[in-house]
Amino acid sequence: MVRLDFVDMEDKKKIAHSLFTPFKLRNEEEFDTIIIGSGISGLALAAILSKEGQKVLVLERHYVAGGCTHTFKRGNYEWDVGLHYVGEVGTDTELKMIYDYICDTPIEWADIGEVYDRIYFGDELYEFRKGADEFVEYFTNLFPIEEEGLKKYISLLNRVAKSAQLFYAEKAIPEFVDKIIGKWMRNSYLKYASRTTQEVLDELFISSKLKAVLAAQFGDYGLPPSKSSFVMHATVAHHYMEGGYYPVGGSRIIFKKIAPVIQKAGGEIFVNAEVDKILIEGGEAVGVQMASGQIWKAKTVISTVGIEKTYKSLLPENTQEKYGLTEKLKDLNPSVAYLGLYIGFKETAAQLNFPKSNFWIFPPEYDHDKNMKDFAEHTLDGFPVVYISFPSAKDPDFEQRHPGISTIEIVTPVEYSSFSPWEGSPWKNRGQKYDDLKEKISQQLLAYLYRYLPQTKGKVDFYELSTPLSTKHFQGYPNGEMYGLESSPARFKNRFIKPRTPIKGLFLAGQDIVCSGVGGGIMSAIICVSAMKNTNYVSKIARQKKRA
Repeated sequence: MVRLDFVDMEDKKKIAHSLFTPFKLRNEEEFDTIIIGSGISGLALAAILSKEGQKVLVLERHYVAGGCTHTFKRGNYEWDVGLHYVGEVGTDTELKMIYDYICDTPIEWADIGEVYDRIYFGDELYEFRKGADEFVEYFTNLFPIEEEGLKKYISLLNRVAKSAQLFYAEKAIPEFVDKIIGKWMRNSYLKYASRTTQEVLDELFISSKLKAVLAAQFGDYGLPPSKSSFVMHATVAHHYMEGGYYPVGGSRIIFKKIAPVIQKAGGEIFVNAEVDKILIEGGEAVGVQMASGQIWKAKTVISTVGIEKTYKSLLPENTQEKYGLTEKLKDLNPSVAYLGLYIGFKETAAQLNFPKSNFWIFPPEYDHDKNMKDFAEHTLDGFPVVYISFPSAKDPDFEQRHPGISTIEIVTPVEYSSFSPWEGSPWKNRGQKYDDLKEKISQQLLAYLYRYLPQTKGKVDFYELSTPLSTKHFQGYPNGEMYGLESSPARFKNRFIKPRTPIKGLFLAGQDIVCSGVGGGIMSAIICVSAMKNTNYVSKIARQKKRA
């Protein structure tokens, strides 16, 4: 058991203890709800339910809580795992309101600046600038003939964002209500969800260069323009249109702000706690059985670890067959896997002149689909996209915690098959060939860093590469995918993807239920609890804020 009020969650030695020994301190039926997974969706759900008076048990297979919002250390160096910037928190937005509600005290957000993303195609640079008007003005200066298309593009992003509210609300309403108004709630969003990003961009713009630049953030969800649903592209583009922000104190602060809410209500968060299966009795979910054999009972079980893993791995086979779960998921594919290179320097971000804005680096050709295809076929000389993030420059508190040093993260997609020969081998001990492959890739990625930030050459003190096998080991995704289900039109058209399941007492949350990313995870928690309580929790939180 982890007592979060005095245990540092970043210190593995303090928390990687014998599993379940202290669990005898609590009665197995004391908790109202069990949540599988401690990512942002699981934590947000636990906090909301805790504020409703529930005692919630959160179970995490990793030795650190927080999912993709946690950080990790090597010596004094510290890096993010999955959160690199957040949108829609710079003003009094709906998302900011939800963050404030689920936290014990509000998160402080640092503005990345007027330019939040720098887009490189070879040596050609483009900037994503904060503010819709500034965005349009900047690209109109570069592509004068596209001015009307750019204005229509911004309008369309806003339209998709507005229609998303009804689309996701439909996932939470009772079935009998859905039969009456569900189609009306879905239709506007599905008009664009059913189309690819490329199809919509082709209608709006003439320039192939501009279309490729606008689609550059596809790395945030992993699917190139001809395959991704336009609503996924629109969600990301709209999310960051008013700028990017970073949590002061690093992404780890999100967990530290939410955990006290859960504890104050009598809830617990356990790490090293892998769920083996969800217990079904009389057609209802009644608890979970852990990998150790320990059983925990509760009235409600919520899984946030992915719809495929939940239905195919955590439920009994007879339950899967009864509801035809495999058949209902057959057209859904996993998202892409990624590599992460974590780099440390013995100088500060200011000394090395690190920017706050992210770098998106592409080959000189303006063709994301071809680059991804060629990379998968091993014919591309390099990577289809390389993303570079500067957490020590973004976080005003980094120098206080880690004086005299700085860090960088580089992320790039990769085929899981490149690492499948080592599947099942132990973490940190996969053999010399595996280590040699990692070193080769590390040097390739460092070459990108030296090219676009030449001041870093000769300054690297430490680097470590993570592969999809690490993602699979810690997060349990079968193919080491980062974003759960791929963001294809088929994914958004699948009406079976809802927080309610055919099994009484079992609910789903996580990025599969809404969309990839931290914002999608939080909104999935809102939709899930709305379905559980038959209450619009966005409206409820807004009313409580108004009264406060």
